[in-house]
Amino acid sequence: MAADASKAALIWSPFGSVEEGREVADVLLRENLVACANILPQMTSVFRYEGQVQSASEVGVLFKTHGNLLARATRRLTELHPYDTPAICGWLADSAPPATRNWLAGLLTEERS
Repeated sequence: MAADASKAALIWSPFGSVEEGREVADVLLRENLVACANILPQMTSVFRYEGQVQSASEVGVLFKTHGNLLARATRRLTELHPYDTPAICGWLADSAPPATRNWLAGLLTEERS
């Protein structure tokens, strides 16, 4: 997927705890790869693993970034994530209003200069 510098982007990933999600979010924020991380507490994940249907308590983290950083942020999240095979999904937010796109662009490009 080609990134687009004029678009907002989102990345979703589950974590084993709020603390794990927060640690990764802090790194991505310090490295200016994301502008915000929303940590959604306590969800039940049901999944197939090792040939069986299993479930676990997890937290979800929604990262907000800019289209031109989507690939880098997703790669870095993969490196930082504590799971062996993390579920990480990133996509361009095609319908983000101009104010949101401008906020992301201003914050993430300003800090990188």
